[in-house]
Amino acid sequence: MTAPIKVEKQKENTSIKYAKGFTIETHKNYKEIKVSSPWPESDKTFSYLLVKKGTKIPQHNKQDIIIKTPVEKVVVMSTTTIPTLEYLNIEERLIGFPNTNYISSEKTIKNIKKGRIKDLGNDQNINIEGLLELAPELVIGFSVNGSDKTLNQIEKFGIPVVLDGAWTEQHPLGRAEWIKFTAAFFDKEKVADSIFKSIASNYLKAVEIAKKAQKKPTVMSGSLLKDIWNVPGGKSYLAKYFEDANANYLWKNTNKTGSLQLNFESVLETGQKAEFWIGVGGFDNKQDMLSKHKGYSFFSAYQKSKIYNYTKQKGPNGGFLYFELGPLRPDIILQDIIHITHPELLKNYDPFFFKALN
Repeated sequence: MTAPIKVEKQKENTSIKYAKGFTIETHKNYKEIKVSSPWPESDKTFSYLLVKKGTKIPQHNKQDIIIKTPVEKVVVMSTTTIPTLEYLNIEERLIGFPNTNYISSEKTIKNIKKGRIKDLGNDQNINIEGLLELAPELVIGFSVNGSDKTLNQIEKFGIPVVLDGAWTEQHPLGRAEWIKFTAAFFDKEKVADSIFKSIASNYLKAVEIAKKAQKKPTVMSGSLLKDIWNVPGGKSYLAKYFEDANANYLWKNTNKTGSLQLNFESVLETGQKAEFWIGVGGFDNKQDMLSKHKGYSFFSAYQKSKIYNYTKQKGPNGGFLYFELGPLRPDIILQDIIHITHPELLKNYDPFFFKALN
């Protein structure tokens, strides 16, 4: 008996170049997004079916989450989604956020003041009644380890929840490329693609500029939290910034994708003579650092005032714009770091996120 001819479903894969944690397949009346990296070292994959409003829901697995698109009303759980909505020109579709005081973007803060965005309290203990009153069509959340009582509770009320895993990416452009994930729920893929191409182009041009440097200055990073010094691992996205800036990051040969937890003595031994210290937590000046730990003064970068931090841009509520906008704009972060480590290459550049600590 002749085997039946296999009929392929009409589908088109959205081009994802740097992000490793999600894929998008576009079919005739729906899109399928698979998120394979919702949190670090996850062995779970989540499948989201984005079905055009007014069309039939296709056959699917029981665990697939159905979202009707384009979404008109959304609640998001992380400030990093705020710039994405603004860049896609759909910030007016944001109707709720847990603890709006954390938001730094002036554009979205104006919408909060106008009463367009409801404060839903703490993300660990969200105001469920307030959320249900808003009746969002979608909640974009994130998960640290897969155990999320709040998100599970929201799902029980029939509100679709999707997980944004951008923060698990190890390439800065991989993080930025998650704009395509968010855009798909609003039918804004073409806009997202254009925005990302521009960001990636800027980033890659900066990498080429950095290659012209005559020397690779040594760089250290991080600071003490209680007795632990969190140092970016050699395979982390922060280490990638230093590599692409043509700087010699002193922990580049470690295999950790997250942070290394080291003691003060270990960091001093490796980093005492580092030429630059880039990223020192929430410190705003050298005196503030010294008041927390006198040992900071033992480092050459401290003595020579070669310390730079991401505290230049603050929101009205005191939050640092670096954490909100930075994941979407790695091109700006890279240019800042190149200007710090190779000022001769970007002479007229004014750093956006980073400033020298006085």
